[in-house]
Amino acid sequence: MCALSPADCLALWESGQGLHPLDRSLLAIQTAFPEMRNESVADWPLGRRNRALAELRCTLFGRWIRGWGACEACAEKMEFAVDGAAISDCATPDSEARVQVGERSFRLPSSRDLARITTEADPARAAVRLLELCSVLVTEPEAAQEQETPAQLSEGELELIGEAMSQADPLAEILLHFDCPVCGHSFDQALDLSSFLWSEIEGRAKKLLLDVYALASSFGWSENEILSLSAARRDFYLQMVRA
Repeated sequence: MCALSPADCLALWESGQGLHPLDRSLLAIQTAFPEMRNESVADWPLGRRNRALAELRCTLFGRWIRGWGACEACAEKMEFAVDGAAISDCATPDSEARVQVGERSFRLPSSRDLARITTEADPARAAVRLLELCSVLVTEPEAAQEQETPAQLSEGELELIGEAMSQADPLAEILLHFDCPVCGHSFDQALDLSSFLWSEIEGRAKKLLLDVYALASSFGWSENEILSLSAARRDFYLQMVRA
């Protein structure tokens, strides 16, 4: 992975404007990991994508991912802290991995699959549609005719397949556990690492633009000159401007 300079961060943020959140995460990975630009990152299992995002996040903003969650029952805000280094150190399956449940076989979901179900408002229908996309067809004609489609499976069978996929790719969904100190409600909430990281990239990019404006207005320096300064020197000059 290559370190992103302030200019790189600005260029990444600018290029991601107008893109779908899923595409922004893929753009971030291909920018930070130039050796992967020839790979179809959109077809990676979600856990592999999340691992790369966690590694990038640790490099840009530090090891600990801190934020807030809201209680499902009373809306009380609760702080969380996730070790990004622990996520980036986890092993992930490759794109050819398969999940076998009974006679059914599935590949692991990818970003491309998620993009295809974004318009599905019903979570249950979205889950079924995702399994349909990931279903690996059997080659024997007789078996294919007898095999039920995901839409025909029972709720218990769908849960069994979902559990098997989670075990095969545990980083596909990063769940945070909360115990509300106000009402006592316990619940799990998914951490959307893709959106979380992009919001941080956007925050840094906008701060850099404000820094450029302040220093250019005071000293007449160009954007390139300001962005080439180390963070320590840039902050010192800003202190002079604001003194």
